[in-house]
Amino acid sequence: MLIRKFALVAASAMLVTTVAFATNARPAFASKVDCDAVMNEVNSGKHNKDIAADLKISTSSVYRCKRKAKLAAKAATKSSVQARSGKEVPAAPAAAASATTK
Repeated sequence: MLIRKFALVAASAMLVTTVAFATNARPAFASKVDCDAVMNEVNSGKHNKDIAADLKISTSSVYRCKRKAKLAAKAATKSSVQARSGKEVPAAPAAAASATTK
């Protein structure tokens, strides 16, 4: 009888612990990072750790926003160079292949 009571208490404690951790856990996708705010902070000269602490995000989110901004700038530069030179933007290979098979 004592073993059953002990098992019941142990199971109850595990259940309470599991529920407590589950309610405190936040999913990673719950909050989106405002990359515009991050880039404003980056352009003002702050360090990545300071930006992450101020905006309550991870440093990897700061790096991710920097990478997105760099790719966007690169794409904008590429498209403006093509527009100035008058070259046409190359079509995707999949689109060209599907157009020829129709």
